Amino acid sequence: MERRSLPFTIFIYASALLLAIVILAPVLWLFVMSISPAADLSAKPLRWWPQEVDFSRYALLLSTVENSAGAAFTASLWNSLRIAGMATIAAIALAIPAGWAVSRTPAVGWSLSVVIATYMLPPVALAVPLYMGLAYFGMLNNIFGLALVYLTILAPFTTWLMKSGFDAIPREIEAAAMIDGASLFQTLRIITLPLAAPVVATSALFALLLAWDEFFYALLFTSDLRAKTLTVAIADLAGGRVSDYGLIATAGVLAALPPVLIGLVMQRALISGLTSGGVKG
Repeated sequence: MERRSLPFTIFIYASALLLAIVILAPVLWLFVMSISPAADLSAKPLRWWPQEVDFSRYALLLSTVENSAGAAFTASLWNSLRIAGMATIAAIALAIPAGWAVSRTPAVGWSLSVVIATYMLPPVALAVPLYMGLAYFGMLNNIFGLALVYLTILAPFTTWLMKSGFDAIPREIEAAAMIDGASLFQTLRIITLPLAAPVVATSALFALLLAWDEFFYALLFTSDLRAKTLTVAIADLAGGRVSDYGLIATAGVLAALPPVLIGLVMQRALISGLTSGGVKG
């Protein structure tokens, strides 16, 4: 085993520590803002830690009192969970057969390239046709309509990820299963999908994050709590003449918790999926 010199080891750990600080410092400051009194946030010089810890904003945003900021926030949180969940499930359901078909039939690979090319278009260019389509079908300000719009964003991305995962699975395994009498569906269900499970988990997580963080279409296609998502609700908190920056920070902390928890649960599958295909034996 190769032995590393002491200066090189120190450099590696120092670089990792610096990266952790750069990534975690904004998150830590967001939390500090959420528990700081308003006076501390506007004090000069700035206080890096509040004199009195205040968790009242969390109780405010998580309350369910009718017509309160908490009721609007929790309703938007529930909308985001449903919309992101539906869009992610639908995207994975489409990406698995589509990614496998493109992986096993290189002649149709151009179709995936054409679909992914739609990412070159700015979202505002698609806003009007999408708005007219949703209005025609009566799906404006509707969680199913917004999930359908998100599906058009997620499906090409997840298909591309799934195709990369299927490329790393030898075709000979599937051919052997079919020679033994397995049908195409049985081969996919018993052989291919279990081997591609880490990539499926990775694709689902990234799709969920994309849907969870989307703001532009949610702002255009929703108008009230029936379909308003969390990103729009947080923007509404900053829309007044006098903004409570601590309340906005609290909403940011709460909005980050669901994807962080899901990411922690799926951490092993995520790492395996990201490294899938990196080494071939």
